[in-house]
This record gives sequence, structure tokens and C-alpha cells, in this order.
Amino acid sequence: MSERKPQTRAVRIQTQRTGEKEHSTPLFLTSSFTYDSAADMAAAFADDSLDVNIYTRFSNPTVDEFIEKIASLEGAEDGVATGTGMAAVFATFMTFLSKGDHIISASAVFGSTHTILTKYMPKWGIEYSYFNMSSPEKISELIRPNTKMLYVETPSNPGLDIIDIEAVSAICKKNNILLVVDNCFATPAVQQPIQFGADLVLHSATKFIDGQGRVLGGVVVGKKELIKEMYLFIRNTGPSMSPFNAWVLSKSLETLYVRMDRHAENALSLARALQDHPQISRVKYPYLESHPQYAIAKKQMSNGGGIVTFELKGGVESGRKFLDALQMLSMTNNLGDSRSIASHPASTTHSKLSEAERQEVGITPGLIRISVGLEHIDDILADIRQALDQC
Repeated sequence: MSERKPQTRAVRIQTQRTGEKEHSTPLFLTSSFTYDSAADMAAAFADDSLDVNIYTRFSNPTVDEFIEKIASLEGAEDGVATGTGMAAVFATFMTFLSKGDHIISASAVFGSTHTILTKYMPKWGIEYSYFNMSSPEKISELIRPNTKMLYVETPSNPGLDIIDIEAVSAICKKNNILLVVDNCFATPAVQQPIQFGADLVLHSATKFIDGQGRVLGGVVVGKKELIKEMYLFIRNTGPSMSPFNAWVLSKSLETLYVRMDRHAENALSLARALQDHPQISRVKYPYLESHPQYAIAKKQMSNGGGIVTFELKGGVESGRKFLDALQMLSMTNNLGDSRSIASHPASTTHSKLSEAERQEVGITPGLIRISVGLEHIDDILADIRQALDQC
């Protein structure tokens, strides 16, 4: 099916039909699988190369379908699914980093990723260094003999910073460093980091991939030999994806391209409409010409995605007034939903960072993040404008 367009593959890749000849993909809700004989059972455990299901923590047809779809859409050789997006991040770090190793990460990363890097990795003897995404030329200065991985989100959460994946990939290849890209904000419908040289790509599937705020999930895709190492780590430590969540996520992928087009259309309209609002000092969106990395976004993204941020002139107090005045938009710490969501990162997802750390990654006191949903743009704008009037 590789010759078919990605929009088609997202719909048509599915588990082989059973004897019931179902049209919709079946859901394999089972914890284990049976064998025809004792010899078959022994062989399944003796030879890891056999393509046989043993236990759902190891593999499951429903989970395999979801992985196959994501790998196909990302242009990857293989993949592995996890119970949450943070499980995907943590499993990636723990598979490829050991005591004495060093990781370089963009400072603009999700709050829980920051906590893993700064609180837990040092406990296991793994060192980290941060670089500012506005100064990628600093990466080379941070490389040490024990540097094993470079980790970036692009666009970043929540600052929407963009990094040139092709440029940092060249640095990584020159220094034999794994390049890991969190593609959660863009999704494979908007950006395929492997095309620009990434070794591994991961997602919190909880966000745009699900698209309706229903289930948790994570996924990592990349080269087959790298994924094999990750599979063994996940198989033995247990952060596997449940078949039910995989079934929901696989069905969600059928509408991913349509949804991302609408998210991006609404987000660009919102960003343009708010640029000159008197209560707002700055609007940031990858496909706005005013974005500092606009040219890079146009190079590696097919649209600007579904997230818009803006800075209220009144700081924290205006941010709280804005959120409290919303009548339609949801206040929740999720994103990527069909429903538009407003959040205040400084007091929620990135509250564990110090004020200096938040400033370093552009999380100012009045920053509002809007995950732009699928409602009519006129209704989204009307709610935001009436809330801004009350700041």
C-alpha cells in the first residue's frame, strides 16, 4: 500500500479480516493468546523472530494496526506504542541512555519532560544540557564525547518555537548522536521529521491523533533496529498500550488529515484576527509571517497546525480574567481536541518551572495557549473577543 497517498493509508491500513468478514477493524480485547500444541508454545518463547502473539504486553493485532499506520504516515520502518505520551518519552530516554551518558535537549519542552531530564535522569547518572531553540548554532558547543541524544519538540509546547530539523540532523549525524523529535503538535499530517533526518519520532497520541480527548496513548517510530531495542524495553518494563485505546486511536487516524486541515484553517484565521487586538501584545503561530521561524515552518510543515498563543498585556491577572470570562471554549490542560481549549501554561503545565526557566522558553505571565478546535471560526472568535473585552 506504500504507493497510495497518506490520506488513503490512514483509512485503509487495517488488521486482516476475521472469518466474520467485518468491514470495520476488529478489536482484540485479550490479555493472552493460545497455541495449537505444546511444541508451538515452546517455540514462541524460544524464538523471538517468530511472528506470533504471546501476550498483549508483548504484541496485539489491534495495537499492531495502530503502529503500522503511524509508521506508514511518518515514513518510518517500524514503531512501538505506549500507554501514554510521557511513557513514550521516558522509554526513549531509558532505552538509549545509560549511566555516564549525556543528552542535549531544547529548553522549550513539555513540563513533564523537563522534570524527567532535571530530576530523574541525574539520579541515574545521566547528564543533560539545554539549548535555546532560537540559537540552534549553540548545539555544537554543547556536544561532549559522551553525548548520545539530541531531543527537540517542533513546534514546541507551548511557545511554538520551530527548529530546522534538517540542520540539526546534520549536526547529529556528524557526531553520531541520535536525533529524537517530538512531533505531537504537528502530527504526520503536517510534518514528517524522518524526511528531514530524524532517527526517532514520538507522539503523545492523546492529543491530535485521538482528536476528541477520549483516551491516552503514546507512540515512537523510526529505524527498525532502534525500534527493536525500544520494543524489548517496553515488553519487559510494561508501559504498553491497551488494545482498546489502540482501536480508538487507529480509527481516529482515519480522519486525521481532514481534522488537521480544519484545525489549521481555523488557527490561522484566529491568529490573523487577533494580531491587532488592543489587549494583546503578541500573537504567535507558525504560519504567521511574523513568526521568527516562519521560513523554516513553511519548509517543513504543510500548514501551521492547530495551536495559537498570544500574550495579554495585563499579565497573570488579565490571563485569569480572560479564562474566567470564556463562555464556549473549554478550560482544561489537554490539547488537540475537536473542541477549542484555552489554558494558561505558567500556572498549569509549566508551573513546576522557575520563573527564570519559564522566561527562557517564552512562557510569560500573560501567555494564553489556544488549542483551536473544529467549531465554526466565527463562534471561536466571538467567544475569545468577548472574553478579551473583560480583561
